[in-house]
Amino acid sequence: MARIFNNKRNGLLLAGAGAAAVLIVALIAIWVLRPPAERPYMVATANPYASNAGGEILKAGGSAVDAAIAVQAVLTLVEPESSGLAGGAFMLHWDGADKKLDAYDGRETAPAGATPDMFLNEDGEPMDYIRAIVSGRSVGAPGVVKMLWMAHQAHGKLPWADLFKPAIKLAEDGFIVSKKLSESIARDPALAMIPVSQDYFFTRDGDGGLVPLAAGALRTNPEYAATLRLIAEKGPDGFYKGPVAETIVETVQNAPALPGTLTLDDLDNYQAKDRTPLCAPYRAYKVCTMPPPTSGGLTSLQILGILESFDIGDIKPMSLEAVHFIAEAEKLAYADRDKYIGDPDVVDVPVAAMLDPAYLKSRADMIDASATLGKAKAGDLPDKQAAHYGINASIARPSTSHFSIDDGMGNVVSMTTSVEAPFGSHLMAAGMMLNNQLTDFSFKPVDEGKPVANAVAAGKRPRSSMDPVIVFDDKGDFYAAVGSPGGSRIIGYVTQTLIALLDWKMDMQAAINLPRFLDRNGDLEIEEGTSLEDLTPRLEQLGHVVKPSKLTSGLHGIKVTADGSLRGGADPRREGTVVSGMRAD
Repeated sequence: MARIFNNKRNGLLLAGAGAAAVLIVALIAIWVLRPPAERPYMVATANPYASNAGGEILKAGGSAVDAAIAVQAVLTLVEPESSGLAGGAFMLHWDGADKKLDAYDGRETAPAGATPDMFLNEDGEPMDYIRAIVSGRSVGAPGVVKMLWMAHQAHGKLPWADLFKPAIKLAEDGFIVSKKLSESIARDPALAMIPVSQDYFFTRDGDGGLVPLAAGALRTNPEYAATLRLIAEKGPDGFYKGPVAETIVETVQNAPALPGTLTLDDLDNYQAKDRTPLCAPYRAYKVCTMPPPTSGGLTSLQILGILESFDIGDIKPMSLEAVHFIAEAEKLAYADRDKYIGDPDVVDVPVAAMLDPAYLKSRADMIDASATLGKAKAGDLPDKQAAHYGINASIARPSTSHFSIDDGMGNVVSMTTSVEAPFGSHLMAAGMMLNNQLTDFSFKPVDEGKPVANAVAAGKRPRSSMDPVIVFDDKGDFYAAVGSPGGSRIIGYVTQTLIALLDWKMDMQAAINLPRFLDRNGDLEIEEGTSLEDLTPRLEQLGHVVKPSKLTSGLHGIKVTADGSLRGGADPRREGTVVSGMRAD
């Protein structure tokens, strides 16, 4: 009887085990055969062609870095006045799965033949800035391609070669010249004086006179398509070696004005760097950006650190009080920027001292609600070497581009990219504009007997103002990405947008749309034609020297909303667009 009972029990157990196995198999089948989840992606860039290219890559299964490569390749073609593969860039990359932030440095370097006095006249005085720009001497070894390759090796999903297909197609089939590009050509008389650039950006009228490319015209660039094919096939070697490199070097060394010393060895020896990101708390958030050699991130974090002492969130946006307190904080930070920041591989940059809360509080204590502090002086820092630096003397012209990408898979790119001045050095090689980033160095290597941190030196990276930012919330999750072009004004543009996002709780587009103002430790520049002009009398009563200016920011950003969706913003002052969609998980 017991045996019969045990057999029945064993049968029931076997039957139960079989049912469980069937259930497990069914659940696995449901999981495997389930429709793929869809996740939102977003690309915000300065040009519709570039935004569409980035979206195309993401929809095909690419990562944020993959999309960034496609975006940059297209921007080089359609926005040559602002950025290019023959320029430099800084990229922040957030890997949401690994919770890791990378800071990729693709800043140009000075050639081995560069000397501290290369931008001085025979009398020892700084040369005219335009003369320095439109020359072979201003061209540094480009860093974008090796930087993108480094990022792709770590975070790419699609094959490298596939990422250049959108730009190759546009270069061969042609793109429509935008209003911004056409106007940039028309107002740049130096561009018409450089042979290859002249042929590309101008046509001839019936009398043989030069006519700038018109908005709406179709423009092809077969030379650039050939360059892209080499890069796609050979990786960085397609750019830094072989015919592309040879063409770049020949163009620089035979420039019509001030030939440069760039060599094939300078190109081949260039190294992109994965640096430690620069992060600091602000209110309930963590703001992360690029460290030196760009001054943008450190200066922005200083401004925010100074403003921690004030309840900016309780002040009405764009009010007299808001403009005054933010402008005063900017003055103090820009003063430190001009003394202490250079290439950290060459000079000692006192980052920790500049971000020390006690030091920033002491700077905040200098701000008076009833009067401007006037011209600010750099603060006294305990760093002994930095204390002996002279004041930087360089003038950056605003022409850069920024884009932000969220690939929907937890990866984010915030990248600022530049050839420095509009059309860089004005020299064109292999279908690309060559940068003039070396004019970001101080023209004077010595100031009042003291060495300047940002003086020219062989192999050195010039100080930048680029300021790509990624913000994290109090849980450590991605919250926002933003950046802007604008030369040294980048810092003010980005910082004020961060204040609008984090203090005034605006959405991305509203924050970008706000009137611009900034004080780079001189005049208080306010965006002409905006409501800020109404504040002029009262700002002047506080002692500000107010200067209405055309402040053409180019902010492009992405923000996560409370429900987890994405909201992007493109600066109406430029031609950017936001592209979004859904991708399979």
